[in-house]
Amino acid sequence: MTWVKSFWQFSRPHTIIGTSLSVLALYFISLATTGNSVTTTNLEQMLAVWLACLCGNVYIVGLNQLYDVEIDRINKPELPLASGKFTIKQGKLIVSIAGILALLTASLSGIWLFATVATSLIIGTAYSSPPVRLKQFPFWAAFCILTVRGVIVNIGLFLHYGDKLNGREALNPYVWTLTLFILLFTVAIAIFKDVPDLEGDKQFNINTFTLVIGKLAVFNLSRGVISVCYLGMIGAGLFWLTSLNVRFFIASHLVLLGLLWWRSRDVDLSEKSAIADFYQFIWKLFFLEYLLFPIACFI
Repeated sequence: MTWVKSFWQFSRPHTIIGTSLSVLALYFISLATTGNSVTTTNLEQMLAVWLACLCGNVYIVGLNQLYDVEIDRINKPELPLASGKFTIKQGKLIVSIAGILALLTASLSGIWLFATVATSLIIGTAYSSPPVRLKQFPFWAAFCILTVRGVIVNIGLFLHYGDKLNGREALNPYVWTLTLFILLFTVAIAIFKDVPDLEGDKQFNINTFTLVIGKLAVFNLSRGVISVCYLGMIGAGLFWLTSLNVRFFIASHLVLLGLLWWRSRDVDLSEKSAIADFYQFIWKLFFLEYLLFPIACFI
């Protein structure tokens, strides 16, 4: 159980939850927009996608920890490699197995899934690994995160599901709207993620937006971007996605917009724990979108 708990920490639970919800949400949106229902065959397709994406997720976050051990001992000392619960050898073994399983499962499932997983792993490797190590540069670090989370996963998985469930790869207004929302929302996550890690990043010369423009500016920018996301979804419900449950769609996003501003008013930017809590709150808002969007499509 101790090993399982350490592995769960190593896999970065908030990213695992985000990946799982994206896989499930795109599956159900594909069903709702193509007139399909859940069958044993397409359920097996979803489970294969889920396995491939989870393994890819573990590879990407694990590789980042392998190259950030010294930084994590300052910023995230509870992580298994930083705390010594896992050895470097164990970390490398887990990352290697996860990467191989991700590519193998994807290759056996379809060309679109393989392209999605392989591209994500390449970008994840470039993000963390020397000599490229794109995470050193604020723009490219944000670009990596928003490209994978915002574009590649949504478009790639929807094309895969379209091919397997409907026999053709087709994108519709629903997936374009969700992709644009996730793309912008991921910008907010990408620029805010380094605010709690200011000390370690500064000591090891990792140049982040927080170091360049300051905590308050990053905080306000992230909140502003998320607000634009919600306002955009409200507009989409009024003028673009009129075949879904418009009242539920608009009301739910109004509630989340209000919740964002209510929750952000008491964040103490001088307290690392308060910043980390708000960062986790942003991820919860991210999770909720992957629940609300397919619900609005079905009801």
